[in-house]
Amino acid sequence: MATPLVLLVGLLAIFATNISRDPGYIPSVLINRPAPQFALAAVPGLDVPGFSTETLGGEPSIVNVFASWCIPCRDEHPLLVDLKAETGVALYGINQKDAPENAARFLAELGNPYDAVGADGDGRASIEWGVYGVPETFVLDADGVIVFKHVGPLSARAIEEEIKPALARGGAAR
Repeated sequence: MATPLVLLVGLLAIFATNISRDPGYIPSVLINRPAPQFALAAVPGLDVPGFSTETLGGEPSIVNVFASWCIPCRDEHPLLVDLKAETGVALYGINQKDAPENAARFLAELGNPYDAVGADGDGRASIEWGVYGVPETFVLDADGVIVFKHVGPLSARAIEEEIKPALARGGAAR
């Protein structure tokens, strides 16, 4: 008879300690670690190069994982254009599992704020980055270390309260 009572108390304790936890928070094992090793060719049809691990570093940067077929990516894109115009931060895109012509059309229509866009046709680089789905955004410091990860579409609030402070911590205060 005591066993069910002990189990009930244990479950209540677990729920009580997690009740205020943000359900949208997904921790990343890559925080405070160097960016994973990868090399992505340029997306055909774009006027920016592909990029690799060696591209990152020397200055704080943002890596945004996106796709033309992703509706939330379309919603957040104007915010990335504005962030690039406002801060001049090095901004890189990983175009995940997308047809090159669709990616080129997406960026031609909405503007291309990226310094480089790598084609991740098979999703392998995204897996190395620990991406759960698109869009996801990473902030890296000047040493190429990931200091922040945002899962889901960016909002104006997220940029002001998360991305810009993470850039400042990474040495890109503007």
